[in-house]
Amino acid sequence: MNFGIDRLLADPELLGQLKGRRVALLAHPASVTADLTHSLDALVAAGVKVTAAFGPQHGLRGDKQDNMMESPDFDDPVHGVPVFSLYGEVRRPTGQSMHTFDVLLVDLQDLGCRIYTFITTLLYVLEAAAQHGKEVWVLDRPNPAGRLVEGTTLLPGWESFVGAGPMPMRHGMTLGELGRWFVDHYKLDVAYRVIEMAGYAPDAGPGFGWPDDRIWINPSPNAPNLNMARAYAGTVMLEGTTLSEGRGTTRPLEIFGAPDIDARAVIATMRDLAPQWLAGCALREISFEPTFHKHVHQLCRGVHIHAEGAGYDHHAFRPWRVQALAFKAIRALQPDYPLWRDFPYEYEFGKLAIDVINGGPSLREWVDDAAATPAELDALAQPDEAAWHEARAPYLIY
Repeated sequence: MNFGIDRLLADPELLGQLKGRRVALLAHPASVTADLTHSLDALVAAGVKVTAAFGPQHGLRGDKQDNMMESPDFDDPVHGVPVFSLYGEVRRPTGQSMHTFDVLLVDLQDLGCRIYTFITTLLYVLEAAAQHGKEVWVLDRPNPAGRLVEGTTLLPGWESFVGAGPMPMRHGMTLGELGRWFVDHYKLDVAYRVIEMAGYAPDAGPGFGWPDDRIWINPSPNAPNLNMARAYAGTVMLEGTTLSEGRGTTRPLEIFGAPDIDARAVIATMRDLAPQWLAGCALREISFEPTFHKHVHQLCRGVHIHAEGAGYDHHAFRPWRVQALAFKAIRALQPDYPLWRDFPYEYEFGKLAIDVINGGPSLREWVDDAAATPAELDALAQPDEAAWHEARAPYLIY
């Protein structure tokens, strides 16, 4: 199969539509062609008049490790074009930067999760392009989490940099498809197009969205592999807790733990509470010691969520429910455990991070209610999931 960048470079007609026009590129380290050439280099080599570049959270170079670590503007040392940070002094492109190009190419590998900030950045550049009369082309890439939908819908008033609109946590769309929904949902008067992938089969195994013949490159520093991408719609909630999500280890956002939990008991309690939610993955008791971030240099007992190998069932795996169930198990075992981390999260103040992440308080309230059952969380999420299936249908391409 071919990603959008590869189709663009191989099609003289498409390239011809960029001839004589000033082109900017929004990209990160995973923005590469099939032969691993970075898209910026490939576009320049193809004769495209690249006049600017933009970097999302973690930067064009992917060098910023954690949340709320901002990237500066700089000049590209090879091509000499200005590189504007969309996660620094600003998160929306300025009028100055918008005047450096005519067409913006967006080539970002997404993870298929509402909270992954690249989709919010796409919305912001679409809004700016509408204001300034610029074109936006998304060079489409696979959604490694596939087509499945999971989680509650973000509530009105809970929009944030990790909540670009009323969608569930796992949206099941490619970036190009999601852009089509943004344009329609927010009534944007913008020249928008998707350079589609060729041969993309999101429902086909074994990759279910990620082709076997493409190398995985971290789109952000803590997105190291396909297993993480599959689990992320659940494990990202750990960022709103006192539990380590594995930052400072080699398997971030696939694991969780802390020095003061009994991982074996947590797994057993999860199986007692809702064994049906654990289908499609394997849970393994582990020990780890983060070299930075939460619980640095402390021995943590925890759990590794394996959405891989013989035990992986793509259509059964529900990462948001798996991680919610882990929180519920810890609360059942240790009712007074200080689970929720109170700190500024992605520039949101005065709200608990776990609520910002989930786009409302319902997940936290379910965890903290000792009488609340798994069926009650299903009753909250299932109508939202069904509604999103219907809402997104007109915008699907593949």
